[in-house]
Amino acid sequence: MRIAVCGGPYGNPYALQAFVDDARARGAERLFCLGDLGGFGAEVDALWPILTSNDITCVAGNYDVAIARGDTDCGCGYRDPKDNEFAQLIYDHTLATTSRDFAAWMGELHTERRETIAGVDVHMVHGSTLALNDFWWESLPDEQHRQRAEASGAGVILCTHSGLPWQRRIGSALAVNVGVLGKPANDGRHDVWYALLDLDAGQATAELVPLAYDWQAQARSMRAAGLPEVFVETIETGWWTTCLEILPPAERSRGRYHLYRSTLPTGFQPADDGWGPSSAPAPHGDRPVVPLFGSPYFPSRLWLYTNFHCNLACDYCAVASSPRATPRTLPAETFRGLVDEGVAAGFTELYITGGEPFLHPDIVQLLDYASSQLPTVVMTNALLLRGRRADGLGELADRKLTIQTSLDGATAATHDLHRGNGSWTRTIEGIRHLIDLGLPPRVALTETPENTAEVPDVAALLTELGLPDDHFAVRPLLRRGFAETGVEIGEDSSIPELTVTADGLHWHPAGADTASSPDMHLAPAGTPLEMGKQRVTERFFTARLSDGSLPSPIRCAI
Repeated sequence: MRIAVCGGPYGNPYALQAFVDDARARGAERLFCLGDLGGFGAEVDALWPILTSNDITCVAGNYDVAIARGDTDCGCGYRDPKDNEFAQLIYDHTLATTSRDFAAWMGELHTERRETIAGVDVHMVHGSTLALNDFWWESLPDEQHRQRAEASGAGVILCTHSGLPWQRRIGSALAVNVGVLGKPANDGRHDVWYALLDLDAGQATAELVPLAYDWQAQARSMRAAGLPEVFVETIETGWWTTCLEILPPAERSRGRYHLYRSTLPTGFQPADDGWGPSSAPAPHGDRPVVPLFGSPYFPSRLWLYTNFHCNLACDYCAVASSPRATPRTLPAETFRGLVDEGVAAGFTELYITGGEPFLHPDIVQLLDYASSQLPTVVMTNALLLRGRRADGLGELADRKLTIQTSLDGATAATHDLHRGNGSWTRTIEGIRHLIDLGLPPRVALTETPENTAEVPDVAALLTELGLPDDHFAVRPLLRRGFAETGVEIGEDSSIPELTVTADGLHWHPAGADTASSPDMHLAPAGTPLEMGKQRVTERFFTARLSDGSLPSPIRCAI
């Protein structure tokens, strides 16, 4: 026997009728609905004749129980105040516009249904086998899946409530979240989802079916009812714009929007967080949600490591670069491809670093290409700015190119303590040379116990050389790579800065060495940047939700 099972019509009669028509056309002999008849759309009463005239067997969801009793809220199970605020808006509309006759009909529904169909023990619930409003997410740990399956003991368990369809085998049981009809599955599609199950001789298979319907009519009806545009936008775009905080990290990372605007920090912003001029986050209208990417929590700057070998052996290098380091050089063609990919993925700045980038044989050509596409910053110790590799550097003075170097003391004795004898003098010469080329550099000082007292003197020295005040900043020593002391940095304590090396994608440029920072490695070489953004988003929320704290920027550049 073939059965069709839907969840959450949410006041969307257009999708419910499409479900009936599509399921019948696919040979479904029985139709079921797992509840939540109201909850997003405007026309709840229009569902009733469709349900009854097509013999759709229903179980009650939390919404139906609440409407039947006239409760003050939907009992959806949200925990975040903003999620509950949006849920309350639509519940108030549903309660006010649902006829009491239909509400009474809802009140007669059972909150679960169990029957044997073609030899298969089928258990139908709304949220899960544990609770009416339990969110049975696909990303739950295996133990939690087993707990829900064992609480039933059925061969097939059907649920909804979360709004996101999935299926999996849990021991001998087949669990299927059938999705909902009332809104898209946060996947950028207009389609909604339901499930078809084939049951025969005690065996069961399931198919999740995308369902096209008249979403334009649904959007018009919601606007006509005066529902907030933020709800209508989900129908029109396929992306969720409300009730985001309930989503676990894996599910949240797949959507377009990840954060309520009200949760964005006021303490640091891309334009004034000490990193220098930066593009503002991409505009997202006046909607209450924004993507993580492009926000202060995940700036739209892309870091590219051209190589890892260096002409210096600084004893606190966070990525363990030195003359003996394996070069791990990015080929020029790979570099150019990453720049193009970065533009397509929405990055607004490029930071080029190493090792020492000017050891790359094609560095000037790479900087030429990069700065023709996006504002580009290259990090260098300024010791290799003459000779064959640097030929043509001065011709880039009119490009969107910034050169940044390091000066760790006002005297050679202090600077050379960590960076090697003679490096202070050559760095000063490099700064002067860049000024002469029309490329006045930005300068960063890595603060150590030995140079803290010299910070004002370094600033004064740079002023004497002719650099503006905003071309100097102090950054912390990080305990990574060669550094045995300094600020601890990890993905649970820093905002992400997507970084690409020959070894793949990394959480942050300070953790780009796989040997000393394996915890910050995100994905192998060749992983698309869009996938990297998704993995960063998932790991960000995993860290954030584990303790509720929010990270701060760790500055590797001005």
